[in-house]
Amino acid sequence: MDARVPTMTQLPPPQFVMSAEGHRIATYTWGDPDAEPVLCVHGFASSCRDNWVATGWVRDLLRAGYRVIGVDQRGHGASDKPHAPREYSMDAFVSDLMIVLDTYLLDTVRYVGYSLGARVGWQFAVDAATRVDRAVLGGIPDGRPLARLQIEQARAYALHGEPVHDPVTRNYVTLAERVPDNDLRALVALAEGMRRGEADPDPDKPPRQRILFATGTDDAIIERSRGLAAATPRGTFAEIPGRHHFNAPGSRDFRRMAVSFLRSE
Repeated sequence: MDARVPTMTQLPPPQFVMSAEGHRIATYTWGDPDAEPVLCVHGFASSCRDNWVATGWVRDLLRAGYRVIGVDQRGHGASDKPHAPREYSMDAFVSDLMIVLDTYLLDTVRYVGYSLGARVGWQFAVDAATRVDRAVLGGIPDGRPLARLQIEQARAYALHGEPVHDPVTRNYVTLAERVPDNDLRALVALAEGMRRGEADPDPDKPPRQRILFATGTDDAIIERSRGLAAATPRGTFAEIPGRHHFNAPGSRDFRRMAVSFLRSE
């Protein structure tokens, strides 16, 4: 195995960029600085390590000849985790990625996002169309990851340890707690903040780039994902066989179809 290709658990020290509000956003980079860059953006309650390193995405993208840039979105990983819902608007998430590209002196990237990262990627491709060459959007829509989450129950658990009775909310809490260093108060604030804005993708204003939409066959949002692909002029849709929303990033089939799409002419 090439020593330059990371193992399943290698993560370099973060390189921080500053958001417009002064929050530290952790970024990571692998590969030849002159290679075609791919920006990888994780989902809710996850991190660059959890979504992209531990699942083999960074390894496979490097083997395909790309430079990989990973981000811990605000509220996640090694990035700052503010507790105010106002800090988690869609505009703020998109602005963070713009700053990452500017800091790395990148005019354009190929984009890979999952769940919340896919929802942010949709908006990034719309708002910064000249900066995104093409995109893989997995597990979209999940712009209101968190419309199903009972905010008050999650907050009471985060602040006081009160039991969570709603099964969907309990699943999200379990998801959040399995990732080291997650801050449940910040994630609850994120869920609340995203509900205040236009968090759902607008099928009447789709990205114009080539977009691969990929969603697990066992994911409850699959038909909505398929609908967004149909509304996107250069969109295509692929099913990730046998996967639900929380385990799709680990799918070998997903990685293969994404790398093939990124390399296609």
